[in-house]
Amino acid sequence: MFQPDFAARAVESRRGRWHQRIAEGTGSILVAELDGRPLVLSFCVSSSTRPGLAEIYSFYGHPDGWGSGAAAALMTETLRSLHDNGYAEVHLWTLRSTAQSRRFYTKCGFTESGVERTYDFGDGHPFDQLEYRRLVGSR
Repeated sequence: MFQPDFAARAVESRRGRWHQRIAEGTGSILVAELDGRPLVLSFCVSSSTRPGLAEIYSFYGHPDGWGSGAAAALMTETLRSLHDNGYAEVHLWTLRSTAQSRRFYTKCGFTESGVERTYDFGDGHPFDQLEYRRLVGSR
């Protein structure tokens, strides 16, 4: 997907951003663990493009947790937290090419909104993304 040197720089950059987000209290960060190991992370903010909606800006799972139920449990908790914080609807962007992610979001009650965009993560090779949405308080 990404060139190795770009991916390495991106990982290092993200480490700094996560520390900054935690220090600033930006958004909501939730982590699911299994046997004491963090396996899934969600990061939610108020949407910058959809007024009044929340955005799941990041939802990452380590392959060791795939199929364990940890991601589904974290998504349930993420949606509960958004509801408790007054949000009625949430959206997210995912890569068109990640069928596994798209199936997961659909299983969690998200539907494609029909909105697409091209996003460049900074390496000059943009990817197609699809927007998914769902009501927060419904299943």
